[in-house]
Amino acid sequence: MKLGDVERLRGELAEFVGDVFGSLPRQDQRRWGACYLRGLMLDGRRKSIQPMAQRLPDGNMQALQQFVSQSPWDPLPVRRRIAQRLSEMIRPQVWVIDDVSFPKCGRACAGVARQYCGALGKRANCQVAVSVHAATDTASCPLDWQLYLPREWTEEPDRCRRAGVTDDVVHQEKWRLALGLLDNVSEWGLKAPVVVADAGYGVSTPFRHGLEERGLYYVLALTGKEVAHELDIEPHQPDYEGLGPPTLARYRTAPRALTVHAAEAAADHFAEVAWRQGSKGTMTSRFAVLALRAAGKQSIAAAQAAGGGRNQWNGVLPPSTVLVEWPAGQDGPTGYWISNLPPETPVGELVRWAKMRWRIEHDYRELKHGLGLDHFEGRTWRGWHHHATLVTAAQAFLTLRRLDPKVPTPA
Repeated sequence: MKLGDVERLRGELAEFVGDVFGSLPRQDQRRWGACYLRGLMLDGRRKSIQPMAQRLPDGNMQALQQFVSQSPWDPLPVRRRIAQRLSEMIRPQVWVIDDVSFPKCGRACAGVARQYCGALGKRANCQVAVSVHAATDTASCPLDWQLYLPREWTEEPDRCRRAGVTDDVVHQEKWRLALGLLDNVSEWGLKAPVVVADAGYGVSTPFRHGLEERGLYYVLALTGKEVAHELDIEPHQPDYEGLGPPTLARYRTAPRALTVHAAEAAADHFAEVAWRQGSKGTMTSRFAVLALRAAGKQSIAAAQAAGGGRNQWNGVLPPSTVLVEWPAGQDGPTGYWISNLPPETPVGELVRWAKMRWRIEHDYRELKHGLGLDHFEGRTWRGWHHHATLVTAAQAFLTLRRLDPKVPTPA
């Protein structure tokens, strides 16, 4: 946006800031929050503090630096109010779990480590954040963020202290962080019909089990390498010989990979399904729904836990719905998803939810390239979460304007 366009939005922005930043105790904090948001929305190659301060008529680099990196305001109530306002407008059909990476040099920035970097497509020095987004086919927005802290950081308390990582922050797997974010959003009084995520989360049986414990439906991507039994195969219960605890029921056949199950499915299992209108017309492909029982060590452990423990579990793995995509003309399937939705759920609904994850790519494009999510140059844990919250606020303000029918459509 040009400077004149941003200045003309001061009135609307003041109302928005007064609402979502109402938890900030001081007026000057809210003023610098509004200033930071204008800097993020203003055109410019870099959205770090120094160039933003230079572009803004009332920019003050020292004050903005102090507000973002040092001021002790809590970003969680701000994100909560943003999530509530956006959910009222968007009315999300899914919550999307994902993570995003930020390439970094050195080792001083909070959470930086050599790990897989999606932005580069390889292992590299970077930060990684887990996020949850509200999404429909036409709109989306991030609701909550958490910076991932690798285990090597928790093994160096002095390093954590220098980066401002508080003592209550410990290493957690990304799927655990995702469940924590979902708990936050649920505590804010928000709810979505379905949780969707890529295979990085879908392959985690503990993550799926955590969603089920929270009463959440999901459609999660898989790789196809996961193993499962056919639905109608039952485990064999050995005769009890009267010594020690009874032997658990066991499946006599080995579970097979989803790729094998999909290849053996009859051709008439696959049907053409359309899920949305794309830029080149209706998007369609061939899909089949398979009723299977997910196997593997993690699945058995989760089933035992759900069944009351090893001695109470009857050995039967719970049924799962597996969605398979096999486009016409392809030699094999190209996509797999697992779901705990009721078996009578129409295949068209499963496909639409599975494919809705694409929407957050719009979020990342705007958050990174338009609003400078990855331009933060500070090193502290607090500073990163403040910056991510302010970028979320800027995107939320722009999203609300786009969805407001009273706002004229730009030429």
